[in-house]
Amino acid sequence: MIYNIGFVSLGCPKNLVDSENMIGILYNNDYKLTNDLNLADAIIINTCGFIEESILESINKILELSEYKKKRCKKLIVWGCLSERFREEVLKEIPEVDVLLGVGDYEKIIYALKDNKKTFFRDDKKVYFGTNERYIDKSKSYAYIKIADGCDNNCSYCVIPSIRGRYQSRNFQDILDESKLIVKNGIYELILIAQDLTRYGIDLYNEKRLVELIKELSKIEKLERIRLLYCYPDDIDDKLIEEISNNDKLVNYIDIPIQHVNDKILTGMNRKSNKKDLEKILITLRSKIPNVVLRTSIITGFPGENNKSHRELCEFIKKYKFDRLGVFKYSDENGSKSYEYSDKINDETKEKRYIELMEIQNSISKELMKNNLSKVLTCVVEGVADDGIFYFGRSYGETPDIDGLVYFTSERELKFNEYVQVKILDNNDYDLIGEVEK
Repeated sequence: MIYNIGFVSLGCPKNLVDSENMIGILYNNDYKLTNDLNLADAIIINTCGFIEESILESINKILELSEYKKKRCKKLIVWGCLSERFREEVLKEIPEVDVLLGVGDYEKIIYALKDNKKTFFRDDKKVYFGTNERYIDKSKSYAYIKIADGCDNNCSYCVIPSIRGRYQSRNFQDILDESKLIVKNGIYELILIAQDLTRYGIDLYNEKRLVELIKELSKIEKLERIRLLYCYPDDIDDKLIEEISNNDKLVNYIDIPIQHVNDKILTGMNRKSNKKDLEKILITLRSKIPNVVLRTSIITGFPGENNKSHRELCEFIKKYKFDRLGVFKYSDENGSKSYEYSDKINDETKEKRYIELMEIQNSISKELMKNNLSKVLTCVVEGVADDGIFYFGRSYGETPDIDGLVYFTSERELKFNEYVQVKILDNNDYDLIGEVEK
């Protein structure tokens, strides 16, 4: 009999939400989870299979976990993006894997644990969003809320649509119900996630309803913060900008992936925006949202990116000075449209361009961090530093697991998840340092 479950979750916050939903199902069916994999009757791994780096990480972790089958473990269950994308290859190349679950099929976990069937996939890729039996991790001050899955943007470098399917919005009321339950359990920051937040509702209600959703979430008593991740630049409209500017619970932080600025490269990426559009939206966001923190991601080494288009990207970054910026080296993924492109960039050139872009951003970050000196920021207390002197937490300007932290001292003892006013006195390359106001 299988009673104790070991669980490993890899990849993005969207994966984490799926994992917490599955854990909730397991608990509600009287299974127990163990952190000691030596005691696990079955081990479940939620994998990532987006780019080469994450594929290798997932494969290595599966191989590592397969060693536990020499001990107590009776079933090794592989689930998520890797199993969805490479189901035949995983079954053939890693015979230690007993069961494969599709990316949106986690509600079938009880059948997977009890039956002898090897695979559980639904052909239509219809997303299962859960029934609000999600496990709520009270050790964190925040929770991710997945409001949609899949994607219709069809960027040429991306395989997400083939893995997770077309864009699918989650039921409006289900999002509200889950959010209320999370806040009731003492978590006061909600981070809305999707492959593209700005399109929420378009498929389910024939209209975009992100702003309406934010307004309803803001009515939840005790909720302190709502944070938005992954807003595509072409769908950020005046209505959303006004809501960010005027809603006290919606933090002035927006993640707006631009990927590149050269028009030829953007066309090759099948992005809808051009350089002029991107400049316009960045200027608008900075002018209409006070103290807005802008985060973006860019891809270097896309096929056809020559020295001129790389320099254009560098100068754009210098000019518009993003508060946060992630740089990714182009990953040539079989199944993506750009996989068929010619003019591929060699790894050495990609690495040089990556280093240059990161150096530019590091210089910008150091400059912008100084702008916080003497400001008073509302911060959530998330723990005590190793030195035992400083607490650490986040202001509106730091997203968990992506950005830096705020370190601060206090004359009184602080509680986890307490919100305090911190005066910023110093900074290092990535973190702010201050003290709690008396």
